[in-house]
Amino acid sequence: MTVLSTTAPPAAAPEAEAAPEAAAVRARMMRMLHASLVTQAVAVAAELGLADLTAGGPRRVEELAGHTGTDPDALHRLLRALASQGVFTEVAPRTYAGTALSDALRDGVEGSLRNWARLWGDTQRHAALGGLLYSVQTGAPAFPHLHGGADWWSRLAEDPARAAVFAGAMGDLSRELHAATVEAHDLSGVRSLVDVGGGRGHLAAALLRRYPDLEVTVFDRPDVVVHAAEVLSAAGVADRARLAAGDFFKEVPGHGQVYLMSMILHDWDDAQSATILRNIRRAMGPGDVLLVVDAILPAGDTPHDGKLRDLIMLTLHPGRERTEAEFAALFADAGLRLRESRAVAASTGLLVAEVAA
Repeated sequence: MTVLSTTAPPAAAPEAEAAPEAAAVRARMMRMLHASLVTQAVAVAAELGLADLTAGGPRRVEELAGHTGTDPDALHRLLRALASQGVFTEVAPRTYAGTALSDALRDGVEGSLRNWARLWGDTQRHAALGGLLYSVQTGAPAFPHLHGGADWWSRLAEDPARAAVFAGAMGDLSRELHAATVEAHDLSGVRSLVDVGGGRGHLAAALLRRYPDLEVTVFDRPDVVVHAAEVLSAAGVADRARLAAGDFFKEVPGHGQVYLMSMILHDWDDAQSATILRNIRRAMGPGDVLLVVDAILPAGDTPHDGKLRDLIMLTLHPGRERTEAEFAALFADAGLRLRESRAVAASTGLLVAEVAA
């Protein structure tokens, strides 16, 4: 006679219960490790202009290789990898078409990230990020260590092609993200604004189009600001803009009701940032305000793009991304008071400072 046991089956071993969770953790870590491959593949696609070539419809790899001067088989392998991530799609063997993701890499379209992707593929930038261990061990940026003491900015100034890619990336961000961030502070009624470290004038052009009564002084190094005339002229706002060349570590132009710095302070350490802020403080008059566009890092484990970009600051520059409290301390050291701050996007926030009483 068969006897049916009423004894409950033994509980699963803790190891067996943990196995699916452990596998998921390993899979997530593998995705993180592969992320740098996706970044580099996207950067190469942006450099080759593949998104524009496939925008009109599917193209065979051999045809794309002819347009880009690449090896057909190698290009197929690149596109196959990108198609696996949703960037391009293989509609037939060795035939690829664009997708919504690849459209973000098209040249000249609204919101284009092509220049940004090309910047992320910059070989000197990659080499510095590869020196992250050196930076963590020493607290010093890896870039000068790899370039005989030369910093990122001096190397960039020596290479017009690389400088143009960098300027294009910053210009794209300024027109879209940074302009929207500044507009979180209403500039209606403001007649004069000084854009400190204003680069080639992309942000100034966006603001001048938004505020027809505004006049802007674009202030940056001579080799940078000279290019702003073309940008401002193309935007049709050159008549309300003034270009000023100089060094913000020495002096900042006056006569602004609003002083603006967009993604500047994160490039410099606290002592350097305090010097810049003191020079702005000396230029400011009663009632003037300073707007700072930068990442504002949240506390704890809260995810934020700035926490990852801070590793770029660590390896390329002497700078850092900061919390609101760290910004407030910088302002106070320069004779300014943080009046308000707000997180505008995952990448940027806006801080408003005024002359301390």
